[in-house]
Amino acid sequence: MPDTHAALRNNVHLLGELLGNTIKEHMGEQFLDKVELIRQLAKASRAGSKAGQEALLTELKGLTDDELLPVTRAFNQFLNLANIAEQYHTISKHSQQCPLELNPIAELLDQLLARQFSADAIIENLSKLKIELVLTAHPTEITRRTLIKKYEEIANCLYVKDHHYLSGAEEEQLIHRLQQLVSQAWHTNEIREERPTPVDEARWGFSTIEYSLWYAIPRFLRQLNQQLKLRIKRGLPIDISPVRFASWMGGDRDGNPNVTAAVTHQVLMLSRWMAADLYLRDMDTLIGELSMNECSQRLLKEVGNQSEPYRVLLKKLQAQLRATRDWAESAAHTYIEPTKEVLLFKEDLLAPLQLCYQSLQDCGMHVIADGPLLDTLYRAHCFGLNLIKLDIRQDSSRHGDVMAELTNYLELGDYQTWSEEQKQAFLLRELASKRPLLPNQWQPSAEVKEVIDTCRVLSRHEPHAIGSYIISMAKQPSDVLAVILLLKECGVQHRVPVVPLFETLNDLANADDVIKNLLGVSWYRDYIQGSQEVMIGYSDSAKDAGTLMASWAQYQAQEKLVEVCAEVGVKLTLFHGRGGSIGRGGGPAHAAILSQPPGSIGERMRITEQGEMIRFKFGLPNVAVRSLALYTNAALEAKLIPPPVPKDSWREMMNSLTETSLEAYRGVVKENTDFVPYFRAATPEQELAKLPLGSRPAKRKTSGGLESLRAIPWIFAWTQNRLMLPSWLGSGEALQQALDNKQETLIRDMMAEWPFFRARVNMLEMVLAKTDLSLAAYYEQRLVPEPLQALGAELRHRLANTVEVVRYLKKVHELLSDEPWIQQSIALRNPYTDPLNVLQAELLFRLRHDAENIKPFIPQALMVTIAGIAAGMRNTG
Repeated sequence: MPDTHAALRNNVHLLGELLGNTIKEHMGEQFLDKVELIRQLAKASRAGSKAGQEALLTELKGLTDDELLPVTRAFNQFLNLANIAEQYHTISKHSQQCPLELNPIAELLDQLLARQFSADAIIENLSKLKIELVLTAHPTEITRRTLIKKYEEIANCLYVKDHHYLSGAEEEQLIHRLQQLVSQAWHTNEIREERPTPVDEARWGFSTIEYSLWYAIPRFLRQLNQQLKLRIKRGLPIDISPVRFASWMGGDRDGNPNVTAAVTHQVLMLSRWMAADLYLRDMDTLIGELSMNECSQRLLKEVGNQSEPYRVLLKKLQAQLRATRDWAESAAHTYIEPTKEVLLFKEDLLAPLQLCYQSLQDCGMHVIADGPLLDTLYRAHCFGLNLIKLDIRQDSSRHGDVMAELTNYLELGDYQTWSEEQKQAFLLRELASKRPLLPNQWQPSAEVKEVIDTCRVLSRHEPHAIGSYIISMAKQPSDVLAVILLLKECGVQHRVPVVPLFETLNDLANADDVIKNLLGVSWYRDYIQGSQEVMIGYSDSAKDAGTLMASWAQYQAQEKLVEVCAEVGVKLTLFHGRGGSIGRGGGPAHAAILSQPPGSIGERMRITEQGEMIRFKFGLPNVAVRSLALYTNAALEAKLIPPPVPKDSWREMMNSLTETSLEAYRGVVKENTDFVPYFRAATPEQELAKLPLGSRPAKRKTSGGLESLRAIPWIFAWTQNRLMLPSWLGSGEALQQALDNKQETLIRDMMAEWPFFRARVNMLEMVLAKTDLSLAAYYEQRLVPEPLQALGAELRHRLANTVEVVRYLKKVHELLSDEPWIQQSIALRNPYTDPLNVLQAELLFRLRHDAENIKPFIPQALMVTIAGIAAGMRNTG
C-alpha cells in the first residue's frame, strides 16, 4: 500500500526543523537538546516504557524556573505547526483522505443519477437549499488573531511548495520565508494580554470572510456549477447560493453583560463597512478589466453614449460603495441617517453588476462575463450589502422582566405572577392594538432599558442585516410573543424570525407542546407566514443529562417538531446549536447531518460553527471550499435520500440505553457529593476563568456553582486533564448492560443500519482515543486531596470499561483502527501534548500550594499549557 501521509510527515518534519532552528538561535543548542530529550522520552512513555515514563517525569520536574515557560512554548508551538500541516494536507494533492478529484458533490450527483433523480429535480432542490452557517465567538478559539494570520501564510507557503515548479533558488527563498514566519510566531506572545471585547470577536469573524470565505464562495460555486454541467448537463442559476452566513458575534448577549445595544449597533455598522470595503477591492479589479466598448442597448441606455460603458457604470457603483463605507464608519458609534448616495438594499448592488454581466453575454463575450465579474456576482448574492446577518440572543427571563416592570408601572399587575393564559391574552391584545404600549415618561431599570435599547437598534437597520432573534431557555409560547411585542413597540416594522431555543432535557421533551400551542394561536400563524424556526441546544442538554441521553432527546424532539409543523402546513427550519467538541454535539458535520431524523432536513437549516472550528473548517480558502461542499452534499443527500425511520426495536433499545446512561451520568455528576470538589481539584476549571479567551464570562452567574458553569469551560476543563468525562460518562455503562442482557445482535443491527446510532458510537470511539488513563491519574496524584481520590479511581475504571466495550463493538484491537487518518493524527500529537499535560499538573500544584511565592511567568506558562493541550486535542478542545 502506498504511504498516503508521507507528504504530511515531511511537512511536519520541515516545520519542526524550522522551529528547532529558531529555538536554537534564541535559547541555545543545550536548551534545544533538552526539548528533544523530553520529546523522545514522551514517545518512549507513550510506547509503554516504564523507564521512559519515569525519566520523563524526572526531567520535567527538574526544569528550572527559567526553563519552564520556554519548554511549554516549544511544545505548544510545535502542536500549532502540526495542525497547520494537517489542515493543509487535507486539501493537498498528496492526500487520499479527501483528494480534490473525489469532489463530494460529484459523488452525490452520481448517486442521485443512479437512483433515477432527474436533472430538473436535482436543480430544483439545489436551488431551494439554504444552509446558513452561524459563526459564534464561543471561547474555545485560544489562538490569537495575530498568530492565525502567520499560520495562514505558512499554509500558503506549503501550497506553493507543493503546486508550483520551483528552481533551487526559489525553493531556498520559500524555505527562508517559512523560517521567518516560524520565527515570528516563536517571538510572539501566544496568550492575549487582555480579554477580547465583543467587537474584537466580530472583527475576527469578519477577517475569516475577508481572508478566506470571500475567495472560497466563488470557487465553491464554480466547482458546483462545473459538476452539474458535467454530470446532468445543467448549470445552477447565478443568483443561487446554497450556503450563506450569519453571526452571533456582537449579538449574543445571553449571560454576557459586555454585549450591549451600542455594541450590537457598532458591529452591524462595521459589517457594512467591511462589505463595502471588500466590494471596492473588487471594483478596482473589474474597472481595470472591463475596458471593452461593445455593449447591449440596455447598458447603453443606462450610461449614455460612452466609449467604455462598463467602466462608467462600475465607477458610479464604486462611488456609491465609497459613500456607503464612509457612512458606515461615521455612524458606527452614533447613528447617522444615510445620504442618497449610500447603498441600502442588496438589489442596488446587484443591478449594475447583473447589467454588465448580461450585456457581456448578449454581446458574445462569455469568457469575459464568466471571469472576475461572475465572482463578484456570486459574492453579492451570498454576502449582500451587510456581509453577514447578525442574530440576537437573549435569555427569556430578561423579556419577562421587561414585561413585569412595564405592567407594574402601568398598574396592570405583575406579569411574572400571571398564568400562561393571562400572559398570552395580554400579549395578543397589545400586538393587535394600534396604540403605543411603552409610555414616554417611563424610566425603566438599567437591565430593562438595555433590552429595549437593543430592540430599538434593530429598528434602525435594514431587514437583510438582521438574522433571527434567539430566546434562550424558552419554555412557553408567551416567551416568543413577548419578544414580538417588544420588537413592534420599538419600531421594528419587518418580520424578524423569533426563535425559541430548547436546551435542557425537560425543555427538549416539551418542545413539541410549546410549538403546537404557539402554532395554535391564529395571530401568530399569520405573523410567521408559513415558516417556523426552532433552535435545538446541544451543549446544555449534554451537560444536563450526558451525551447519549441528550442526543436521543434532541433526535426525538426534532421528530415531534417535524410532525407538529407538518400537521398545520408550516415549514420547519431547525437551527442546530452544535459545539466543536463531542460533548457539545460536535464531530464531523457530514455524518451529523446525515444522522438527523428523516424529514428534519428541509429546504433550510441553520448550524452554529463555534470558536476554533471556524478556523479549522474555513480558515484557508481551499479548506473552506471543501467544507462548503461537504455541507451542501450532506444537506441535499439528507433531503433526497433520507435515513431510515427507526424500527420500534431500535427505539425501545435507545430508551433502555439512555435510561441507564442518564442514571449513571447523574449518579456521578449530580448525586455524588465528592464530584464537584474532585472536578475543581483535578482540572484547571478555576484557572480557566483567568485565561482571556473570549468576551463572555465562564459562568452565567458569578455567584453560581457548577450548575451555572457554561458548557464550554465544563468540557474544556475535562479535556485538559485527558479524562474528557462529559463526552463518554454513561455511554459505556449503557452499552455494557445491553450486552449483558444478550442484546448484542440488536446493537450491531443498529450500528449497521441506523446512521444516528452509528454516528454516536463512532464519535464515542474518537473521543475515547484521545483520553489517557495514566495522565488523568497523574493529575489526581498531584492535585486531588486523598479523601477524593477514590472517586477518581472509579471514574478511570468506568473509562477503561467504556473503552473495552467500544473496542468489542467495533471489533478492533486499537481504537480507530478503521480510521487510520485520525489515528495517525492523534499519534502525531501525543509526544508533544503529553509533556504539556505533565507540566500543567506541576504548574497547577505550584500555583495552588505556594501562591504567595509564585513568579509572574508561572501563570503565563500555565496558560501556554492550556493553549497547547487545546491545540493537541483539536475537536475535543
